[in-house]
Amino acid sequence: MNLKVDEIIGHVGEVLPESRKKRGILIHAFQKIQKEYNFLPEEELRKLSKNLAIPLSDVYSTATFYKQFYFTPRGKKIVRVCTGTACHVRGADKVLDKIKDEFKIDEGETTSDLAMTLETVGCIGCCGLAPVATINEDIVGEIDMKKVEGVINLIKK
Repeated sequence: MNLKVDEIIGHVGEVLPESRKKRGILIHAFQKIQKEYNFLPEEELRKLSKNLAIPLSDVYSTATFYKQFYFTPRGKKIVRVCTGTACHVRGADKVLDKIKDEFKIDEGETTSDLAMTLETVGCIGCCGLAPVATINEDIVGEIDMKKVEGVINLIKK
């Protein structure tokens, strides 16, 4: 049997219905909102739901599916301490504890002044520099207990 390309791929010219187009822009809308507020405020999600005529439950179910979206305010600086095997063996727990003590927060928390959010990650991908942390997009490696003071100062800047 000799099938034509059109029979295999269907109706290429068919456009998405309006409701599908609106759902298609949700991720982009979330990214813009989060860039502005540093998280997804409930009020903004309600406006988005209303403007796109998408049920709020659908908006939330889409946003919660992705780990990159946050529903509580986050700090201006996101500090991620690697707790992967190489970093763990080389003292990442001590580095993490020192940062937690200094800023009086636990992992997953944000300082009350919204200056910093502390997270842990399984691997940053710089095992040769262990222990490693990132401050926003900047990588800081080979953090020993002397260097951790410098890291704390970088976070405070």
